[in-house]
Amino acid sequence: MVATERDIADRDSRRNIVIVVAIIAAIAIAGLFYVLMRAGKNDSGPPTRLTDAIRPGSPEWDKYSKLIALDEPEADEAGRALGDIVMTLHTTARNFTGRSITGLEIRAAVVDHQGNAVRERYILVVPGREPELGPNKTLPVNVVLDGMTETTDRANIKMEVTGFKLR
Repeated sequence: MVATERDIADRDSRRNIVIVVAIIAAIAIAGLFYVLMRAGKNDSGPPTRLTDAIRPGSPEWDKYSKLIALDEPEADEAGRALGDIVMTLHTTARNFTGRSITGLEIRAAVVDHQGNAVRERYILVVPGREPELGPNKTLPVNVVLDGMTETTDRANIKMEVTGFKLR
């Protein structure tokens, strides 16, 4: 059986169609991954800063900030398929103020050897996870920080109260 010019032309055209479809599919998949990765970095969720909070420098801060304790933070570290490192910082918030905390803002940070923040995030623990934190009550706090690489200088972790509201 001898292949005719028409059979060869048909095979070439089919092969060209398959190649073009494969290229279009690869571009579409790459575009989808790009859109999904960009959407994952969008932090347009609930606010991360507490409005009308008691902050450092106010007289109430000096009185109550010592009575809102955070345990020594611990961290878990994991690599992701995207090639970055995710760290989850854990602590427990304790309320010894004698009043209910209706707003609690915490800053979590991974710092380098100079003490500068490599990655940081502010979160609202109260009212975000709980409506309030009663007197002598505790609340576990977990914060996820991502976007670090193997070469990122990750010397230490910090978690601190940056604002609160009392009832």
